[in-house]
Amino acid sequence: QVQLVESGGGLVRPGGSLRLSCAASGRTFSSYAMGWFRQAPGNEREFVAAISWSGGSTYYTDSVKGRFTISRGGARNTVYLEMNSLKPEDTAVYYCAAGSTASRDEYRYAYWGQGTQVTVSS
Repeated sequence: QVQLVESGGGLVRPGGSLRLSCAASGRTFSSYAMGWFRQAPGNEREFVAAISWSGGSTYYTDSVKGRFTISRGGARNTVYLEMNSLKPEDTAVYYCAAGSTASRDEYRYAYWGQGTQVTVSS
């Protein structure tokens, strides 16, 4: 069993920054790749970023490349999403997920957090 809890969301002005955190817990010794997804009202949930278990490989959707950075904590039970130069179109509920391999595909992720709201507005 794996539990994921996101934190760090909030209201930020365009051009601002936020860092989201996802803390993983559970009595498992399995290693997981981690991903971030987001869903805006009326939209499908979309891939944002992913990182391998080792942290050696990262992936981003085109719309956030150069602005967002995904990383893992030293113990590899925490994943971060550093978001810079935020735009109103980044407004969404952001979810972290754990899966067997880093991927942009939702089906690869077996565990999901409850989400944290990010609102980018003047």
